[in-house]
Amino acid sequence: MKIEVVFDTVCPWCYIGKHRLERALKLRAEVSAEIRWRPFLLNPEMPAEGLDWQLYLERKFGSSYRIQRIHGAIAAAGEAERIRFDFGAISRIPNSIKSHRLIMWAAGSGRQAQLVEEVFAAYFTRGLNIGEVPVLRRLAERCGLDADEAEAFLEGDEALTEVETENARVHRLGVGGIPCYIFDGHYAVAGAQEPDMLARLIDIARGEAELETASR
Repeated sequence: MKIEVVFDTVCPWCYIGKHRLERALKLRAEVSAEIRWRPFLLNPEMPAEGLDWQLYLERKFGSSYRIQRIHGAIAAAGEAERIRFDFGAISRIPNSIKSHRLIMWAAGSGRQAQLVEEVFAAYFTRGLNIGEVPVLRRLAERCGLDADEAEAFLEGDEALTEVETENARVHRLGVGGIPCYIFDGHYAVAGAQEPDMLARLIDIARGEAELETASR
C-alpha cells in the first residue's frame, strides 16, 4: 500500500500525525506500507531567513490568550504521542523549503522517515532553526547520511523546483489542511486523525485494492 503524507515541517499537528500514523500501521502489522512524504508550504511567502517567532504568532493568532490555548491543546495531544513540545525554546519560524528539499533528497536512502522525525524533533522539542544549512547538515548526519553531501546539496538549488511543483500539485488536488493522508491514491483524510480512524481507512483502501485485483 502506498500512503502519501502531505505535511509541512513547521506544522506541529503534522508531527503528531506522523506518530499516529505509525501507531495505526502497528495496528495493521500485516500491511506493507510505502510512505511518501509530500511537501506542503504553510507559509509560501515566508522570507528566506524566516521570522521572529512571537511576531509570527501574534500576526497569525492575535492575543496571547489564544496562543496559549492553541499551544496547550497541541502539547496535550503531543504528550499522548510521547512528544514533548517546547514552544518556549523556539525563537524563529523558518522558511521550510530547505528542510523539504533535504527530505526529498533522502528519499532513496531508506532513512527518510527517520529524517522527518529528526527535523520535527529538532524544531519542536529543541527550538533549532531548521531553515539553516548547518542544522540540517547535523540532522542528516544523525540519520547516518553523508553530511558533506547533504550540505553541498542544500547550498545549491537542487530539488527546489520539485518542492514547489509538489506543493502546487497538492493544492490543485484540493488539499487545504495538513497533515493529509492519501491511501493508494483513492482515499484521503485531512487532520491528525486518531490511529483507529487511520487503521479503518487502511482497511477500506486495502479492500478496494483486493476488489480491483479480483475483477481483473
